[in-house]
Amino acid sequence: MSKKSKKILVTGGAGFIGSNFILYMLKKYPSYQIVNLDKLTYAGNIANLALLKNEPRYKFIKGDICAYKTVKEAICGCNWVVNFAAESHVDRSINGPAIFIKTNIVGTQILLDVAKKENIERFHHISTDEVFGALPLNCKVKFCENTCYNPRSPYSASKASSDHLVRAYFETYQLSVSISNCSNNYGPYQFPEKIIPLFITNALQNIPLPIYGRGRAVRDYLYVADHCRAIDLILHRGEVGETYCIGGDAEKNGIEIANTILGQLKKPLSLKTFVADRPGHDMHYAINHNKITTELKWQPKVSFGDGISRTIEWYRKNQHWWRKLVKNNFN
Repeated sequence: MSKKSKKILVTGGAGFIGSNFILYMLKKYPSYQIVNLDKLTYAGNIANLALLKNEPRYKFIKGDICAYKTVKEAICGCNWVVNFAAESHVDRSINGPAIFIKTNIVGTQILLDVAKKENIERFHHISTDEVFGALPLNCKVKFCENTCYNPRSPYSASKASSDHLVRAYFETYQLSVSISNCSNNYGPYQFPEKIIPLFITNALQNIPLPIYGRGRAVRDYLYVADHCRAIDLILHRGEVGETYCIGGDAEKNGIEIANTILGQLKKPLSLKTFVADRPGHDMHYAINHNKITTELKWQPKVSFGDGISRTIEWYRKNQHWWRKLVKNNFN
C-alpha cells in the first residue's frame, strides 16, 4: 500500500452516518480501502451500501464490536479506525438501557484495546452533543469542546463514558485518538425512527406526525454530507488527542420541522399531532463549531431548507427502502 493509501476499519458502517461516510470516502479517495464491521442490528442495513456490491476496495464483515476475536480479525492491516458503532436512540435507551451500556461502553473499550495492540495510526470516535446535557430555551450559549459533560439519558451517559475511555487511552497508552461531537444528523439512509425521516415517511403516507409535548424542544440539525466532510478533515488534518464539535447552524423545534416538511410536500398542517413528552426530555442543544472552522476551515454548506428538500426527494425516490423497514419494525 502506498503512503497515500489508507485502509480504514469503519465500525457501524451499515448504519445511517456510517454508510454515508463509506460512500463519501470511497468516492473521494480512489486508493483507499474500507473494511466495514457491523452487527446489522435493526438500524444497520446492508442495503445502504448496495452501490458497493462489486467494489474491490470495500469489504463487509458481519460482527459485534464486543467480540474481541472478530474485532482483531477486522482490524488486521488497517491504518485507521472510525467508530460509528453505537446504540443511538434515546427512547430505546429509556426502555432498555443494558444494550447501550454493553455496545457503547464495553464495545468501545474492546475496539480501543485492539487498536492499541495493533498500533493503529488513528482512532477516531464519533460522539454526540447529547453528552453535554441541555441548554435553556432561548439561550445564546452553545456547547463547545470545553463544555462540561452532563448526560441526562442512558444513551447520552453511555456515549459520555465511551468518550472518556477514548481520552483515557490517549493519556494512558498514547493511542493516537480524536473525537468529534456532532449535532443531530439527517439525510439519506436514516432509519425512520428519528424525527426527520419519521415525519417525512409519515407525511408521504398521510399519517399524523407525532410531536413530543408542546413541540418546543430545539435541536441543531446537520446534513449528513457536511458531517462526512468534517470527519474527513479531522482524519487528515486534525490534531491527535483533540476533540472537535460539529454543528449545522440550524436550530429547529419539532413544530418547525413538521411545518417545513408538510409545506414542502404540500400536505395539510392538520397532520401534526401532539403526544406525551419523552421522560427527562432535554429542551435545547446547540453546537459552537468555531474550533473546526478556525483550525480546519470546515463549515456546513447545506442549509436546512436545502437539506430537507434533498432528504424528502431521497425518501420519495426510495420508498422500497423505507417501507420495508417500517413494516418490519413498527407494525
